[in-house]
Amino acid sequence: MTRKPSQRADVLQEKSGLHPRNRHRGRYDFPQLIAACPALARFVAPNGHGDASIDFANPQAVRALNRALLQQFYGIAGWEIPAGYLCPPIPGRADYLHVIADLLAGDQGGEIPRGAKVRGLDIGVGANGVYPLIGHSEYGWSFVGSDIDPRALASLQGILDANAGLRACIVLRQQSAPEKIFSGVLRGDEFFDFTLCNPPFHASPDEAQAGSARKWRNLGKASTRPGAAPRLNFGGQGNELWCPGGEAAFVRRMIEDSVVHATRCRWFSTLVSRAASLPAVYAALRRAGAAWKTIDMAQGQKTSRVVAWTFFDAPG
Repeated sequence: MTRKPSQRADVLQEKSGLHPRNRHRGRYDFPQLIAACPALARFVAPNGHGDASIDFANPQAVRALNRALLQQFYGIAGWEIPAGYLCPPIPGRADYLHVIADLLAGDQGGEIPRGAKVRGLDIGVGANGVYPLIGHSEYGWSFVGSDIDPRALASLQGILDANAGLRACIVLRQQSAPEKIFSGVLRGDEFFDFTLCNPPFHASPDEAQAGSARKWRNLGKASTRPGAAPRLNFGGQGNELWCPGGEAAFVRRMIEDSVVHATRCRWFSTLVSRAASLPAVYAALRRAGAAWKTIDMAQGQKTSRVVAWTFFDAPG
């Protein structure tokens, strides 16, 4: 299903910090994206610099852009999510997968392992399913995606059903115990080469709302009436945006649960958006007796990192 990007030299502009294999390092080629997904056309207009763009404060425009990117670059047809669900930026999510590929290559003498025998577990796969969709398209990997939200899983299953071959390599499972991460999802003696996760960032609904207001201001927008809650341009349900204790607490729980399944996965991993979360994460990893690596990622001015840990002997 992999599709090579076609980009003209006159529109190529490197996006700072993205992985060298990331297909989205160049500027968006809107004519090609519209050809892949004609519904995008109504959202495209010249920006303040006279370049074709979309209003990134408009959640419908962001969903249309994601749909076009997944169609053009990864051959995913019929991608759609319910209103209000997380609609993640594709370039950053692709970077995480390329980081995982490099991590696995470190165990294989520098060669990236490809094909369905390589198995990944996406914790909190959501309705969008971006990680398994891109990971399978780029590397042929197979995935299990878990989530506590049955509506999100049902929506994603519709995307899988609409694309030949995806049902066989991406399997969805509901986590019925929200306080658990891996327990209740892993079955029998199955083994995963890696796990990945985009954990809830905020510690409370109020904190999530305040974060949305900051994003809104950074986009140069203001609420249409005093006291109005800003729309979330990338969306997100409660469990996608916040949990008690926020990102650091969620990752600590993930590390604690990974100890129970230490021999069931080569590399556990998670995004960590806040540098301030790292001391607590590292302390939890030391208590768990894991070896870990931190890989920095950047997209424009936004910086995050992947923390990956293992209970096997980690190479250099």
